[in-house]
Amino acid sequence: MIAEDLLQNTFVQVHEHLHTLKDSAKVQPWVFQIARNELAKHYRKVSTVIADNESTDTEEEISTDAFCCFERFIDELPMDYQKVVELVYLKGKTNEEASKELNLSLANVKARIRRAKSTLKQRFQECCNFSINESGKLQGSPNCVTCNSI
Repeated sequence: MIAEDLLQNTFVQVHEHLHTLKDSAKVQPWVFQIARNELAKHYRKVSTVIADNESTDTEEEISTDAFCCFERFIDELPMDYQKVVELVYLKGKTNEEASKELNLSLANVKARIRRAKSTLKQRFQECCNFSINESGKLQGSPNCVTCNSI
């Protein structure tokens, strides 16, 4: 049911914002970014509902606990990195759009994203006992000292 809702919301967003697509050759990554934004919005909403209602539904807690420190890690990034991450990953802008909005070169935006990702990976490894697999992705389950003490 949740997946169907997210899919429907994604298609509504695609339909409403189709006029903003500048390059039709890039429609697939554009749609995937919209889907990622919808998923992130869903998890932010679920996280807020759980915190407000103190829900005991284990399945929901597990899915949101996996991101327990994410917002704190983002807030701890240098402001330059925060702005780029917010524009590209939370607001769904392209690297080019972010570079124009921040008045930076495209190479600078990409470098800041790379550095922010590196810092975030390191923070997840240190705090939450995640590890990086052969393909460079985070894996494991959280065992966060900070979050377990809350």
